[in-house]
Amino acid sequence: MENKAQDKKEDKLILGGHEFNSRFILGSGKYNVNLIKAAVEQGGAEIITLALRRANTENKENILDFIPKGVTLLPNTSGARNAEEAVRIARLSREMGCGDFVKIEIMHDAKYLLPDNYETVKATEILAKEGFVVMPYMYPDLNVARDLQNAGAACVMPLASPIGSNNGLSTKAFIQILIDEIDLPIIVDAGIGKPSQACEAMEMGAAAVMANTAIATAGNVPAMAEAFKKAIEAGRSAYLTGMGRVLARGGSASD
Repeated sequence: MENKAQDKKEDKLILGGHEFNSRFILGSGKYNVNLIKAAVEQGGAEIITLALRRANTENKENILDFIPKGVTLLPNTSGARNAEEAVRIARLSREMGCGDFVKIEIMHDAKYLLPDNYETVKATEILAKEGFVVMPYMYPDLNVARDLQNAGAACVMPLASPIGSNNGLSTKAFIQILIDEIDLPIIVDAGIGKPSQACEAMEMGAAAVMANTAIATAGNVPAMAEAFKKAIEAGRSAYLTGMGRVLARGGSASD
């Protein structure tokens, strides 16, 4: 829920007091590290997710060496099955110098990888009190989103469809409820498979879109990253401009 009446030059994504020009968050989970730099640059992303296991300083291909300077790291708690494990991973990422941003991912469902909303709220409350900028991945539920807001979340990241599925906005109606009712940035995460779907999410009023699999599995990764960038910008512009009316029935002459 946000005010659309704002100058485009001042249209910033604000998370935990930090301002970003780009509304495209890039997931890094499935990339060849050699393509990450090109994807970030072509996509114009200012935030990139990071699985802690890929930031091993002893690894010859440390992902941190391939992320352009100035890009904000968003470590995730991938692999956590409960709040306790997520908190441990978040604290470790801070100790490793990955900053205060953290994306909470808590899943003990190995088949569909659906988030555990209850444990996510618990982890969010603990980490927000410790000064983290907490960005929780969740199944879109209005009551849970309110709990996350009260727990100190910097945003809410509802899934569009199961992780890695590229099935698009399967939960569109529920995401729209969050956009309308929650006074936090709503960042659509998981399942966005095409630039057109990212554009649609932004037209709905989402604050940002995160994409990973759709880009990492594309025939041309940098080009697809650029396509997502343009789609997200177009959707945001359409939302701020104000969408044309839709008639419930009948038609209307153009003159």
